[in-house]
Amino acid sequence: MTAPMTVPRFFVRQRITLMVNRYEIYAATPDGGEGQLLAFAQQKRMKLKEEVEFYTDDSRTRRVFSFRARQRLDVRAEHDVYDENGQPLGTFRKEFGASLMRSTWHLSGPGLEATGQERRPLIAILRRVWDFIPYLGDIWVPFVFHFDFVDDATGAPVLTSERRKSVRDRYDVTVPDPRLDFRLAASMAVALDALQSR
Repeated sequence: MTAPMTVPRFFVRQRITLMVNRYEIYAATPDGGEGQLLAFAQQKRMKLKEEVEFYTDDSRTRRVFSFRARQRLDVRAEHDVYDENGQPLGTFRKEFGASLMRSTWHLSGPGLEATGQERRPLIAILRRVWDFIPYLGDIWVPFVFHFDFVDDATGAPVLTSERRKSVRDRYDVTVPDPRLDFRLAASMAVALDALQSR
């Protein structure tokens, strides 16, 4: 089975703003560069339930998909992903208990159940310890962390998000599983940045 929208590789780039998270999503060209803008995302401000909307571009005139939390300000909240007509595409949630030592997410779509974790357990632990060391917790350190999602049934790779070293957050996302719809993959990739600290 192949999803209605498949994009095997794309980039997520965060725009630097003070008040709201914004992201640009670009297709990858055959030579590995940034190609066409696929979506522009913006996190809704002052919402009790997390919500991120994706548009065709930064004019924000046409919304093409979105995700929002089912519960209010809950670290265990399940998030639903919707197409432009409000039809559900899938869900994702952070596994709170498993994430205490190593961030873990569950991703679900038609015919697909997958689990993703931080690739490097040592970096995961170091990120957590850093915040508790006096005086060091106030120093911003751009920890480079990657996530690998695998099919719960087969262990085959489903989605990989690799953070690149840069001043603003930038991710290289690959989707080797054609069952994973681009809109669900892009929502998960943005959530790994926008919601990771929750």
